[in-house]
Amino acid sequence: MSLEVKLQVFEGPLDLLLHLIDKNQIDIYDIPIATITDQYLAYIEAMQSDDMDVTSEFLVMAATLIDIKCKMLLPKEVNEEGEEEDPRAELVEKLLEYKMYKYMAFELKDRQMEAGLSWFRDKNIPKEVKEYEMPVDLSGLIGDATLSKLNEIFQDLLKRQEDKVDPIRSKFGNIEKEEIDMDAKTLYIKAYIREHSRFSFRQLLEKQHSKTEIIVTFLVMLEEMKLGEIEIEQETTFGDIIITSRKAS
Repeated sequence: MSLEVKLQVFEGPLDLLLHLIDKNQIDIYDIPIATITDQYLAYIEAMQSDDMDVTSEFLVMAATLIDIKCKMLLPKEVNEEGEEEDPRAELVEKLLEYKMYKYMAFELKDRQMEAGLSWFRDKNIPKEVKEYEMPVDLSGLIGDATLSKLNEIFQDLLKRQEDKVDPIRSKFGNIEKEEIDMDAKTLYIKAYIREHSRFSFRQLLEKQHSKTEIIVTFLVMLEEMKLGEIEIEQETTFGDIIITSRKAS
């Protein structure tokens, strides 16, 4: 089979496939993969015979077509819903998506050409018009307003601003980020477990200086319990938690 093509006509393997589909008047949802694969491989051979650099994208698509061609010869696979899977489905989806973007590119190019036919005048506003300012009548702005009315309006604005203030949140201070060295805190707690064979969890928490340190301590103790380094006992609900260390010397 002889197939005369030019590389510069196509922007990639999908562009070449769309060309072959349109040329053979093939339904994109029912691609005869054997025919398309043979024509595509003929195009690759033509590129090589002309000593042209074959890009990796074209070679990957050739391998994909051969893979699909092999799957078409095998019994069709069935998915979890009991439906037969089409090996061409993924390729068809990529072709449709590429075709949509290609048409959008053509549409944008046409609009660009149409916009190139439009011309606009430069701004040529006379200097007298640009420098003109509307006269302001101060007496007309004030009207029948008096100092007492202006003060009443001003006080009403202040009252509205006060009503917008949340009486609870306004008393909050700035929230500062508390920096804690996780590694150092972990080493401290593990050392404490080695030095005490049996101790109260409440007693350990009382040695912490902030809520963040308490949370870190709680997480480390959970990790130690997961590793089997400590045992937890609690006789009553909400009672004190007693910890027994297996690593204590």
